[in-house]
Amino acid sequence: MSELKLDKDTKTRLAAEIRRYIDRELEIEIGNMEAEFFLDFLAQTLGPSFCNLGLKDAQTLISRRMIDLNDDMDALARLETTVSPRK
Repeated sequence: MSELKLDKDTKTRLAAEIRRYIDRELEIEIGNMEAEFFLDFLAQTLGPSFCNLGLKDAQTLISRRMIDLNDDMDALARLETTVSPRK
């Protein structure tokens, strides 16, 4: 899997969220650099698991859609055989 890379604005925004969370919940103040390092750590360690969950969800959704599509195609095929041709 390729490395997760966030654009600068997203990384800055997420790092700020991390700083606020750590300050609020742990009452520890950290700087931007520490928050970005922590974000990089989270992305590297947790990112693949979340990505895999997303892929599994997408695969399930696509499988359901394919079943629906097959059912629709079967219904159309049956419809064709039940309609008598006009003379």
